[in-house]
Amino acid sequence: MRRKFIVNVVNENEIKIKVCLNQDAIKVSESAFIKYSSGNVIMPPVTQILVDEFHGQTCIKSGYMKGDSFFVTKLASFFRNNGTLGLPNSSGLMLIVNARTGNLDTLLLDNGYLTGIRTAAAGAVAAKYLSRESSSKAAIIGAGKQARLQLRALMLVRDIKSSSVWSHNNSSSEEFAASMTEELGIPVSVSQSISAAVREADIVVTTTPSCEALIQSGDLKPGTHVTAIGSDAPGKTEISPQAVAQANHYICDSYQQCKILGELEFVKNANALDIIELGDVITGKHQYKRKDNDISICDLTGLGIQDAEIALLAKRLSNNFIQLDSNPEEPQ
Repeated sequence: MRRKFIVNVVNENEIKIKVCLNQDAIKVSESAFIKYSSGNVIMPPVTQILVDEFHGQTCIKSGYMKGDSFFVTKLASFFRNNGTLGLPNSSGLMLIVNARTGNLDTLLLDNGYLTGIRTAAAGAVAAKYLSRESSSKAAIIGAGKQARLQLRALMLVRDIKSSSVWSHNNSSSEEFAASMTEELGIPVSVSQSISAAVREADIVVTTTPSCEALIQSGDLKPGTHVTAIGSDAPGKTEISPQAVAQANHYICDSYQQCKILGELEFVKNANALDIIELGDVITGKHQYKRKDNDISICDLTGLGIQDAEIALLAKRLSNNFIQLDSNPEEPQ
């Protein structure tokens, strides 16, 4: 008689209760980079479905650490016009699959929440290992959900005493500044230009879906660290090639991905750069040494193994889920 198998379904509310942006999430993110650095991760190329007529993008990423009990596939979407329909711009789900049998073990209906948490945690890891320890002034480019998460994440790894924000929508910037000032207890001000925000900051985080470079070479002062989050699909860019060339240190999550999806897509002489992967910095494979006046840029396109690690954290912590009994027919 065929064995039945059970699929656990965890909804967004349960996931939000159990998985938060905290030190545990940062540790999980570090673990993902370390695993990727080991060379024992199976991570297929990212699948991108661009729905230009509706300003939409759906991304499919997967990750598996050899020897683990599970692998994970994630589907995440961002449709910019959804607000006009009364829908959130972001959505998504994660599939946790038994690595021995290929059967679906757990379905996480996170609606993009876990992607947001793991992206912010990665930003915290980048700041922790790459920025000056004395960094105290942040600049956030963009004023959406991820922008808020990135500022919260910075507060977990650096003694941030003030921040500025810039976005194309000034009213969004003003709302961001007011709410984050109240939440974090630090002054958050609205910058009237990107240049002004960047030039005053120790750490800059870009979180926009821009297809035009926002940060120019003249914007970066000595000692600045930039974490670029927004460029995660072909055609997107937030940092000009001239600004990239100005960096003393260029670090990315995956060199292969960043050439296609990240800021390196537009850098003609990328081979001339000394490009380091973040996991190699964390593990010590690369001895990262920055001087106080060095400029560093970290390009994060998002790794499938990051999704796997945050999904497995959610699986471990969740105890309120629906169980579906599945007993498929034998194929004919």
